[in-house]
Amino acid sequence: MRIGLLGCGTVGSGVVTILSREADDITARTGAKLEVTRVAVRDLTRQRDLPLDPTVFTDDPASVVEADDVDVVIEVMGGIEPASGLIRRALTLGKPVVTANKELVAQQGPELYAAALAAGVDLSYEAAVAGAIPIIKPLKESLAGDRITRVIGILNGTTNYILSRMTEEGAAYEDVLADAQALGYAEADPTADVGGHDAAAKCAILASLAFDTAVHGDDVFREGIESVTAVDIRVADRLGYVIKLIGIASESEDRVAVRVHPAFLPKEHPLASVRDSYNAIYVEADAAGELMFYGRGAGALPTGSAIVGDVIDVARNLLQTARGATESQHRAKPIRPIGELSTQYYVLLDVDDQAGVLAEVAQTFGRHDVSIAQVWQEDSDDSARLVLITHRAREDDLRATVDALSRVDSVRRVASVLRVEDEIFE
Repeated sequence: MRIGLLGCGTVGSGVVTILSREADDITARTGAKLEVTRVAVRDLTRQRDLPLDPTVFTDDPASVVEADDVDVVIEVMGGIEPASGLIRRALTLGKPVVTANKELVAQQGPELYAAALAAGVDLSYEAAVAGAIPIIKPLKESLAGDRITRVIGILNGTTNYILSRMTEEGAAYEDVLADAQALGYAEADPTADVGGHDAAAKCAILASLAFDTAVHGDDVFREGIESVTAVDIRVADRLGYVIKLIGIASESEDRVAVRVHPAFLPKEHPLASVRDSYNAIYVEADAAGELMFYGRGAGALPTGSAIVGDVIDVARNLLQTARGATESQHRAKPIRPIGELSTQYYVLLDVDDQAGVLAEVAQTFGRHDVSIAQVWQEDSDDSARLVLITHRAREDDLRATVDALSRVDSVRRVASVLRVEDEIFE
């Protein structure tokens, strides 16, 4: 089977390495010899230490898709265009496609699935979510007969690495981010990771599969970790929590709630122990119960492994003139607004160190139907800090409370607001 590769950066190089290193075993398992015959790259002058003939490289990706000596297309270019057009053209030509493009699948998934169905070929995207962790196939196939109620995940290795080091070392966010960039764990522009965009795209894909609907990246409520401080980490630890950037997708009353944000997680939950750049996905289903998938969420070989796994499935299907599992018939389900969320909250306030402040703050919470479960004061350099944990409250009510607090004279600053996710694990 002849492969055309669109993109040969970190992930593309990993794919080539695995296909070369494991060639004999792959042939034995599939009955087919997998050969990379065309590779599209941006820079033909760049030196690449890969076991490929230099003549396979081109800077014209369309020629790879159109080539007669390409049976299957692997897309690892990233971004929306030209990747979308190239994938659609490959499908139209009857060529199966394997992609790791989370942004594209999150934004145009249903349209691409329809194009693959119309062409009668496979569109596979295991590597689009959580790298080496097998989660797409379990949701599409293994759990197809079950009712999934919730999916919770640590979906971004960069942010998990940053928060892990902040937790273990007491370091500041800015310092750990700089180290992560120096080590290559974070991009020079880390916005996609630390701002939650990467995790939101993955969460949209998981929600679409879990609940048989079409959730796009823009449907996901998103907050990043940029505002998480060492104080927040310390308070969480004192109360028996860790702070993680998590994606949560759930369904109730035929409505879907999808959100990505930093949150307090109980230390005893399995997700709380996921450290460094590892990812994990926790699935709750009626019949299967609780399942957790854990592993490397990014990198050349982990992501390459998932891509090669999809390619092997495609090869087997081609040899048997069959198709893999088709996408479910997506039903339109309303997205539940974040304002309807009901959970506990952690609020950190910088206030004047004077009598009556706590009473004024408590009255402000009470006026907006938010009940305080715990409160204590911590000294700061030139003011006092109030740490508050609420009882379960609606997001809209908490937001109204925070807005009102910002206008209280004795409140210098609403320093932090984070969700406390005890309820999702009950």
